[in-house]
Amino acid sequence: MSTPLTFRHLFGPGPSNCYPEAVAALGHPILGHLDPLFIEMMDSACEGLRQLWGTANARTLPLSGTGSAGMEAAFVNSVGPGDVAVVAVNGLFGVRMCEVARRAGAEVVRVDHEWGRPIDPERVASAHPNPKVIAAVHAETSTGVLSDIAALGRLKGDALLLVDAVTSIGGLELLADDWGIDIGYAGTQKCLGVAPGLAPFTISDAAFERRIQDPQSWYLDLGLLGGYVGAAGGSKRTYHHTAPVAMVASLAAGLDRVLGEGLDAVQARHAAAGLALQEGLQDMGLELFAEEGSRLPSLTTVKVPDGVDSAAVRAYLLERFSLEIGSGAGEFASTVWRIGMMGPNANPASVVLVLGALKEAIAKA
Repeated sequence: MSTPLTFRHLFGPGPSNCYPEAVAALGHPILGHLDPLFIEMMDSACEGLRQLWGTANARTLPLSGTGSAGMEAAFVNSVGPGDVAVVAVNGLFGVRMCEVARRAGAEVVRVDHEWGRPIDPERVASAHPNPKVIAAVHAETSTGVLSDIAALGRLKGDALLLVDAVTSIGGLELLADDWGIDIGYAGTQKCLGVAPGLAPFTISDAAFERRIQDPQSWYLDLGLLGGYVGAAGGSKRTYHHTAPVAMVASLAAGLDRVLGEGLDAVQARHAAAGLALQEGLQDMGLELFAEEGSRLPSLTTVKVPDGVDSAAVRAYLLERFSLEIGSGAGEFASTVWRIGMMGPNANPASVVLVLGALKEAIAKA
């Protein structure tokens, strides 16, 4: 017999709780992946993603896989043996970028930064005289740090700018065309308020022309996937794989919810919730981890007080309040908490709940 499911308040680094519209859409009747109604739904989702990415790229689509599949697609389609990939590292996901690029055969030039600080665009852009790709994380999920991608885009030269926007899409300003982002990937399970399972992806025409023509991954070959989602326009599609139709329906509903509220309003809501949480944590006497001026509103990192058992506090929150916050990443696993205010959770009531529950947990755990 399966264990009964319990509602959780998901305030960790992801997944977040979902918008009700996105949850309801998972129960819609299943369509065939080549049904004209599904093609219409896919087109709607792709257009919504263009608005969130801030791009006119024809090849903007939800890849069938989580954000990690988006990372893999970005690198296997852009670099191969002998290509140079400069990767800015200021957290766990920059480290993963290096590993994925290495496995694709690239010569990786790693530009390390202190965890908790944003990247230095000038240092990253000058790390190699002629890279094919410069890669960076916009919103580093492991540290709660926001980096200036627009500045990096102005310095990229002839390189393709590849960006991780997993924790920013749908909640923070994202202007791919204006910032010079050539290839971008994200996830559905954070500010978008949709369940994990898809990777919102975009690639410019210029980057597509410079892609690896026969990448090592057939499943993530953008040359094949572009025809599948109708990058050339029209209703005729080239079959590639069976799309996760329920997830696409959920994404389309989530996008309608976000765009219906208005991107400016959604971003302002995330900013207000993040700031209120950070001020409340500091009022409790806690110290924030990410550098002031570069803190994500969607994901806050806070130092575990001396003498407090991080795991015990998180267990108390889960058992007493059915509330999840995340541990830190890497060497900070037991010394930092990660608290998300994303999607429908980015609201004043969530801030009050988290602060009150955390205060009790620290006192009693």
